[in-house]
Amino acid sequence: MALVIALMCMILMLALGTALIVVIDTETRISSHYQDSAEALYAADAGVEWIAQDLLGASDWNSLLNGSIQSGFIDGAPSGTRPLSDGTTLDLAQVTNLVRCGEVTTCSDASMDAVTAERPWGANNPRWQPYAYGPLSGMLPNGMINARTYLIVWVADDPSESDGKPFEDGGLASSPGRGVLAIRAHAYGPSGSRRMVEATVARIQVPESGQAGSGLRVLSWREIR
Repeated sequence: MALVIALMCMILMLALGTALIVVIDTETRISSHYQDSAEALYAADAGVEWIAQDLLGASDWNSLLNGSIQSGFIDGAPSGTRPLSDGTTLDLAQVTNLVRCGEVTTCSDASMDAVTAERPWGANNPRWQPYAYGPLSGMLPNGMINARTYLIVWVADDPSESDGKPFEDGGLASSPGRGVLAIRAHAYGPSGSRRMVEATVARIQVPESGQAGSGLRVLSWREIR
């Protein structure tokens, strides 16, 4: 009888120990995934801030909108695959097509101008241009950023314009979105985490030492779910 009781106690302790291990492992995974997701969100926001500084120093925004000028933060051509920290790969051209027209295949003008719930502006739909992309750790020199996140940032004309010229900032002098650009950033982190941020910024004139200077103002910021 004592042997049976001892065996039952051992089985009970083993079950409790196993349950405790499972709980600890689950909590660790949840904590890790939360940290990876938060890191990706911070990375996407950092991408918007980085590009905003580029826009501040760019005199010709049309060159950004038509893709003839890119940021210094790139890791090659805006196409092909890139390895991610979780062992998967990312196809830059496919991701760009997805944000442009919701398809992984090449986007036609008709598909980019199509009116949808997410892109209701027709001919003024944003024609997202890949402007900056690469591992976040390469954004600053000498390993100043320790991150396992891959970042892509696109720029586009503000869809509030009604000129039907998505490659020109304020193709008409009366365009309501003249001097306004849209920025979209995707950050891909470990464990399949991904966060997306979109913002619009406006060029403004600010006084500086009695002379007119230029600055940027954030008009909107949102996380894309």
